[in-house]
Amino acid sequence: AAAEGGEAPRSVPLRAAELGLLECRVCFERYGPGGRRRPRNLPCGHVLCRGCVEALGGPERRRLECPFCRRPCGLGETSDCLPLLQLLELLGPGGRGPSVLGGAAGGAAPPRLRLSLGGWGSLLNPTGVAACRASGRLAVVHDGKKRVHVFGPSGSCLQRFGERGDAGNDVKYPLGVAVTADGHVVVADGGDRSVKAFDFDGRGTLAVREGFCLPWGLGATPECDVMVTDAEAGALYRLTADFGKGRLKKCQLVRSKLSSPRGVAVCPSSGAVVVIEHLKTKGPGGCSTRMKIFSADMTLIGQMDSFGLNLVFPSKIYTTAVAFDKEGCIVVTDVCSQAVICLGKPEEFPVFTPLVSHGLSYPVGLTYTANNSLVVLDSGDHSVKIYSSA
Repeated sequence: AAAEGGEAPRSVPLRAAELGLLECRVCFERYGPGGRRRPRNLPCGHVLCRGCVEALGGPERRRLECPFCRRPCGLGETSDCLPLLQLLELLGPGGRGPSVLGGAAGGAAPPRLRLSLGGWGSLLNPTGVAACRASGRLAVVHDGKKRVHVFGPSGSCLQRFGERGDAGNDVKYPLGVAVTADGHVVVADGGDRSVKAFDFDGRGTLAVREGFCLPWGLGATPECDVMVTDAEAGALYRLTADFGKGRLKKCQLVRSKLSSPRGVAVCPSSGAVVVIEHLKTKGPGGCSTRMKIFSADMTLIGQMDSFGLNLVFPSKIYTTAVAFDKEGCIVVTDVCSQAVICLGKPEEFPVFTPLVSHGLSYPVGLTYTANNSLVVLDSGDHSVKIYSSA
């Protein structure tokens, strides 16, 4: 849920805005990963705990009215708030707060915020962003009534499509998005465990519903294929299709035995692939991430987990998204420090160069445009932030 008010001071370990994200605004109890404290999205975009949703539904638990905007809905129309569940998983019972990074290394000028899109009421708990390199358009998936928003290069909203439902062009719960070189928007739908392709007018061209357990991350290759992570199966697939004609050619398993893989990115120049795994460990806040780097022929050429990165860098890094810039450097979002960090090229990985260290709340998505503008999806304030090189 979005925090109310302006930017809170960063001098405390956990900002007031972040504390607001972690508690239900009806009962003021802290959200939890299960039971009555599990966060649930209402169709209007507001978030309540499961206990309050059920209480507002009355004894028959059929319909309820949002306590904030009074919009009615059925209990079956609510859904898990995945960004909040990921944040709870990261913080653990102790609620560990973020650390603050310095600016760009070596005195280099950091990227400059050029444009901010969306915001509360336009985007609701967004989960993925992708750029069309040919046209400059951005595709964003979120939990609103129309699941896919398309923004033009100037920031105007050009199209909305993908309603929640069971029809062929509907999208139940989008987890990731990619845009292919031939201009098709591909969505990973966790609601019905499928991968769906659309043109930029919102016309559904292909739906692959068999073979996936929980498709999550998507990355388009220079050859118009799409890499798909399956978080539940622990697998990485390469999807080859003629998206314009709606014909699936092949869905090839290229890596198995991964640990809850989510984010994935493909280097446009070399074809190298980076996958983000989410690891479970014992103890409070028992979770971390690991990045695996593969060559274009899927040979493992490097890997590093949160513990290893913490030995090198001044902050624990918990990665939620990954992308390649035009130089072929690996760039990640880090929710611990609320930052975007460049980790260098695969052959020099890892180096440490903070790119954006202020102004982000909960970055969950990342992509680059054709002119190398950095695009960050900030689920904490439901916005897309576009940065240009200074």
